[in-house]
Amino acid sequence: MTLSAGGRIGLAGAAVVGVAFGMARYAYGVTLPDIRADLGLSELVLGLIASATFVGYLAGLLLAGPLAARRGSRAPTTVGGVSGAVGAVIVALAPSPWLLALGAVLAGGAGGWVWAPYSDIVTRTVALRQQPRALAIITTGTSGGLVVLGGLAILAIVGSWRLVWVAIAVAAVLAALVNLRLVPRTAPAPAAERPAGGPSLAAALRVPAAYSVVYFATVIIYFTYAADVLDRGSLPEWAVPALYIAIGLTGVVGVATGTAAQRVGSTRVAALCLVVVAGALVLLGLASESLTATAISACIFGVGYMTGSAVLAVWTAELVPERAGAAFTACLVVGAVSSVAAPALAGAVIPGLGLGMVLLITATVSLGSGVVLMLPALHDTARS
Repeated sequence: MTLSAGGRIGLAGAAVVGVAFGMARYAYGVTLPDIRADLGLSELVLGLIASATFVGYLAGLLLAGPLAARRGSRAPTTVGGVSGAVGAVIVALAPSPWLLALGAVLAGGAGGWVWAPYSDIVTRTVALRQQPRALAIITTGTSGGLVVLGGLAILAIVGSWRLVWVAIAVAAVLAALVNLRLVPRTAPAPAAERPAGGPSLAAALRVPAAYSVVYFATVIIYFTYAADVLDRGSLPEWAVPALYIAIGLTGVVGVATGTAAQRVGSTRVAALCLVVVAGALVLLGLASESLTATAISACIFGVGYMTGSAVLAVWTAELVPERAGAAFTACLVVGAVSSVAAPALAGAVIPGLGLGMVLLITATVSLGSGVVLMLPALHDTARS
């Protein structure tokens, strides 16, 4: 059976994004308890390193555009694969917090290099009617990565947390090779096709950008501290791998985001995702001693997380189809800044407020933002 252009690009993109986001980006949170014990790091240092990973992510986002303009949109995806592999190797071998931070920054930066360029690749090479589905499939590749990451987390239980990072390095190399094989090389867009960003772009993205601030902050708080919450409780060791596997499996529903956005509007889908993520945070913060509550938290978070990221790709492509990559990048940059600030702030206030209270405050922000975003969507869905 021969795959269509959308199928080939969707498969390759899902593999690359799955490794960069589902594995390299969130492996730090999975291995955080063991890293703390092995290297003897404080909450503040752990939070700063988590924030630093998103500095790498932000750098990747900002540099991917210029590289794509010179070498074509596939080039940043290749750089991202290399960044993820090299960073994972450094983390696996790191004897000190400084090398750990360097490797984590490179690994975390992989996502910045690879995600947004696929918007341009899809809009330039895939038929219009297939684009929402292709974008959703690529984004939902993160679910597969999370399932694999959950399985790899067992290595941290029976062996060492460093083995998790070795496996991620291998996966990053394999995904990069698949990407080179299935994704066509795209020539840089002529200057005439790359209009300068102006007020119109900023105006079109006001609501998605505001959504990005809240969405990425809440998601990174969940991922950074979920394993830590379970580790502090009385749950069995396998609860952490199971949590990530559950997130990945339920997140597969994200492949339907394109269809859902076409039917009810991207704004409404985004608002519902923030509400769902809020519910997951509440359960994690209040009932982390309960295996059932933790499982429910992971399952509903998987739905909110994957649908929430997929809808952003679809949403920005709908609003600015002629500059889908630039529009998506702009929202991701805003979200990256939020992601840098959130873990550092959490690490600073956890000693005083407690981790559970920080999760509840984060949930409140997510819920309130979802309600605010929902109100205009109910009256003017067509504008989404």
